[in-house]
Amino acid sequence: MAYDYAPFPYGAPPGLTAPEPRHPAAIVGAGPIGLAMAIDLAQHGISSVVLDDNNVVSVGSRAICWAKRTLEIFDRLGVGERMLDKGVTWKVGRLFHGGDEVYSFDLLPEDGHKYPAFINLQQYYVEQYLVERAQDLSDYIDLRFLNKVTDHTDHGDHVTLDIETPDGPYQIEADYYIAAEGAGSATRKRMNLPFEGQTFEEHFLIVDVELPDSPFATDDPERWFWFAPPFHPGQSALLHKQPDNIYRIDLQLGPDTDPKTEATEEKVIPRIKAIIGDMDFRLDWMSVYKFRCAKLDNFVHGRVLFVGDSAHVVSPFGARGGNGGIQDVDNLGWKLAAVLNGASNTLLDSYNEERTHSSRENILNSSRATNFMTPKSEIETLFRNETLNLAGKHPFARKLINSGRLSQPCTLADMTLQTGTHPLVGHSLIDMPMGNGWLIEQAQGQFTLLTLDDANWSGPHGVRTVHLAATQTAAQRYGRAGAFLVRPDGHICAYFETPDMQAISSAYTKAMGRRT
Repeated sequence: MAYDYAPFPYGAPPGLTAPEPRHPAAIVGAGPIGLAMAIDLAQHGISSVVLDDNNVVSVGSRAICWAKRTLEIFDRLGVGERMLDKGVTWKVGRLFHGGDEVYSFDLLPEDGHKYPAFINLQQYYVEQYLVERAQDLSDYIDLRFLNKVTDHTDHGDHVTLDIETPDGPYQIEADYYIAAEGAGSATRKRMNLPFEGQTFEEHFLIVDVELPDSPFATDDPERWFWFAPPFHPGQSALLHKQPDNIYRIDLQLGPDTDPKTEATEEKVIPRIKAIIGDMDFRLDWMSVYKFRCAKLDNFVHGRVLFVGDSAHVVSPFGARGGNGGIQDVDNLGWKLAAVLNGASNTLLDSYNEERTHSSRENILNSSRATNFMTPKSEIETLFRNETLNLAGKHPFARKLINSGRLSQPCTLADMTLQTGTHPLVGHSLIDMPMGNGWLIEQAQGQFTLLTLDDANWSGPHGVRTVHLAATQTAAQRYGRAGAFLVRPDGHICAYFETPDMQAISSAYTKAMGRRT
């Protein structure tokens, strides 16, 4: 394989020989979501212990498409620039029907953003960077590999965890237990929580192929998606580039596929040659999968909090899985830190409100894409095919094609913590240049009053003030007067026309989960 899967070190935990002090947070799962959660809490001054039954990054590229908003969160966590440097940046996608291009699109046609619409970067690199960042924060983050959580008990004011290690069992206590162990969450299963949704019977083949030259007809990396391509009749196919000259190929196989037979070189190599011809290649990783779209009804169960795939799963079309999980972390981190520092528990209720809403939106978009790609009736098939036939010449039909509506941050307008009806309230920050830096570098991580004019603006204690210079970009993205209150997760929660200290304090109090 292209990546060196070096194991992380195991060390005997102190709980094997003596009771440990109670941990503020115990995070189960050291994948991208659990690691990001620990880093986020650390940046808010909250210590955590991270427990994982494995000691190596995930095998295979797995999640590779990281969206702009997620990269902005990773920037705040300290790994965004590293991901951008290593990742493959792309913004142009092309859709084909048969052998003909139907249309192309540009995901980020405007300049003035630190991060692009998307990068492709294998999950193992993301996990490596997050582990190394967590190690830099070792005063706050206790990483424990080969520590398997076998049981837990919620006592109302804390949680106990039973843990198995190579040296034997031990037990710890934590104020909060964060389940971040993925779609097969053992925590969720132990608690017998319903995980309801739709299972799709179609099988798909993922193959990572190392190529010496690009198979694209351009030097720029792009995302190519085919409906019924000549090399894979009657099915769909996807091709895009990753670092290290690794290309992801995703092929629809149908519901009656035998996964064990298809995930063999005898089956896979002819399929690859049908796409790239006589070009030399090396198989790096392959997997056959099918998926479901499902979620918990509630992400908060007493002192147990669910994030990422432990809480919700979607199809891979639209890149809403890993991106949605990181946005869970972004939403929960500052709230849990505030609660552990004495804020109202209603902040955790707002995590449940906002992220269950977001997961419903992601599942809806994901299900619609899957149903368009794999129609279940003659009428659905007719609609899909006629839409594709029309799209080459008629722009209205292009909007109906759905190969995965690519991940966008969900709006939180009209939810509990927001104040007012300005069009930007509930939306995440729109980045822009700020001197020698970027807005996202100055207006994330704590409450920020973002001011647009030279009025005498000031916020309550704990709220910093950032002034936007009167540029054309600022005017286009935010307007020319007033101020916005921005939450630590970069979501705008209020707008003010005038510097009314009482109104600003009231909106801040509401955003902290307290009654005004």
